[in-house]
Amino acid sequence: MTEHGSQEETDRQQIAKLIEGELPWDELRNDVLPDPKDGQRFETTREIIQSKVGWDDPVLVPLNDKLYAVGTDDGRRVRCECGHDFCDLDEHWKEHARVRVREDVEEMEEIYPQHQTPHPEWTFQLREWFCPGCFAQVDVDAVPATYPVKRAFDPDIDAFYEEWLGKPAPDRRDGAAD
Repeated sequence: MTEHGSQEETDRQQIAKLIEGELPWDELRNDVLPDPKDGQRFETTREIIQSKVGWDDPVLVPLNDKLYAVGTDDGRRVRCECGHDFCDLDEHWKEHARVRVREDVEEMEEIYPQHQTPHPEWTFQLREWFCPGCFAQVDVDAVPATYPVKRAFDPDIDAFYEEWLGKPAPDRRDGAAD
């Protein structure tokens, strides 16, 4: 117990600040990333994320700041924080997203400072991916024009839970739908 409350509550508050992008660097480096890592950190993070979203299906893992792998009665899905389901987890969610592609100088100058845009002779694209449900920007790819659309993260959820955390994923636990 600290003078400001329990250590568990302090850790929970730090994780919440980390998720919101409000954790100062020195606190992140000294308190959140030390070795050995806190064995409960992932579950605490998952609980905080679960409390922020507006659905009851369990968040299995975050895929990025806006997208989650979620266990549902219909199987594992990729879901935006707004509740929009993109697709089954084994599908490529970007094929179900809206995309804006910036290729020319005028489009790049909308977001890059003057004289910091990619050279006009480069065949460079910014692909901005949006949720069809809430239109939040959920990812950005900065790639050569012909570069394929790839998944940044393809988690093996069962291996992660069983081999790393030593327990089944929340959607595989007793009473959970398969």
